[in-house]
Amino acid sequence: MFKKSDKYKDECGVFGVFDHPEAANITYLGLHALQHRGQESCGIVSSDGQYLHSYKKMGLVADAFSEGVLRGLLGSSAIGHVRYSTTGGSQLKNAQPFVVEYSMGEMAIAHNGNLVNAGPLRDELEAYGSIFQSSMDTEIIAHLIATNRESSFIDRLIYALQRVRGAYSMLLLTETAMIAVRDPNGFRPLALGRLKDTYVVASETCAFDLIEAEYVRDIEPGEMLIISKEGSRSFKPFKAAPYTPCIFEFIYFARPDSYVFGMSVYSVRKNLGRELAKEQPVDADIVIPVPDSGVPAAIGYAEESEMPFETGLIRSHYIGRTFIEPRDAIRHFGVKIKLNAVRDVLDGKRVVVVDDSLVRGTTSKKIIKMIRNAGAKEVHMRISSPPTVCPCFYGIDTPTKQELVASTHSIDEIKKHITSDSLRYLSIDGLYRAASDAGASFCDACFTSRYPLEFPEERKLPQLKLFK
Repeated sequence: MFKKSDKYKDECGVFGVFDHPEAANITYLGLHALQHRGQESCGIVSSDGQYLHSYKKMGLVADAFSEGVLRGLLGSSAIGHVRYSTTGGSQLKNAQPFVVEYSMGEMAIAHNGNLVNAGPLRDELEAYGSIFQSSMDTEIIAHLIATNRESSFIDRLIYALQRVRGAYSMLLLTETAMIAVRDPNGFRPLALGRLKDTYVVASETCAFDLIEAEYVRDIEPGEMLIISKEGSRSFKPFKAAPYTPCIFEFIYFARPDSYVFGMSVYSVRKNLGRELAKEQPVDADIVIPVPDSGVPAAIGYAEESEMPFETGLIRSHYIGRTFIEPRDAIRHFGVKIKLNAVRDVLDGKRVVVVDDSLVRGTTSKKIIKMIRNAGAKEVHMRISSPPTVCPCFYGIDTPTKQELVASTHSIDEIKKHITSDSLRYLSIDGLYRAASDAGASFCDACFTSRYPLEFPEERKLPQLKLFK
């Protein structure tokens, strides 16, 4: 009932650069800035004008790419990808960018999102003889392009994307062009920048800061931007749809130093904390965050409630993908190796703990026990988002509905389970007030079950098996 981690998994990040003498190096740096969006695998594909050169590996960007590897990625254009699997397992064959050779040449695809009709399309393509190399939904797009009879690559791409439904912020690279495209609903972010005379595209603007590129604008929902030696060309070939960007980008996924959907992530998170303090005040001594994603909201909560902000939990930033637990089992070892309580801050205090979300409740229970063991008199949990009651089908790895604690338990039951003195969430209205400057009707299906884009009923349960 209560198990596994207490956070959603990050989705993916994409980065691309066209016509720069150090394209591979620039893409490496861009992916490093986007590492928070996916830590399972990474890859870069470059173009020298005639051929594509590819390198992909499991693990983190800094570990995967050496100077020698980057020197082998020839050419002045490149796209890259960091991945956490949403569709397709965690294997090297599913690492991106996905590269294929077909009748018109070579192409590479880097995709952030999830195609909700991937199953029926794959069945159709396999029935006509397509042989798939991976279990990624991204490969479906490649097959739709390759099997189409349109005379130009762009026409084939438009045809392919008109067949798919779901979330995609995508970069494609051919021998001579880079194409950026975003789905008509605009679920996932994608931004355009300039590095002197060079175009760059990234999932988040924090990647531009690292390479000292200038943010130009967001790729618009339903927009296709073609970048080549002839310049750039933008058009919208898809049927218009309601703009429904993912609200969870502001709550948790994006880096706080990024701008997504036209707003500062840091400012929105502080606003979330302020709204939470207005809605759910508590008589306490200090406010502490669950680091790192809970920090801005905790600052906002402390400022609005006029309580001191303190760092009561210290996070270790040196956790690798694996660690060795002592043979003599240490209780809650997985949490303790990541977080440690500061007794001097917590001892004898009534503590407000601010976190961005509560998915299963497992980690929250362990954190509260840690805070009590450090001497806290009271522990009040405040969550800077509404209760998470539904899974996501648009590019985030989420648990099944049955595993989401708020979908099966009352707030009072969750409070008793995590052993806090009180537990309160931000309301949907407070969530929208905090992000009101974005001017969007967000996708908030994880809180409301209002899915802006439906998906085949028979594919819901098979897809969810990937998230267990």
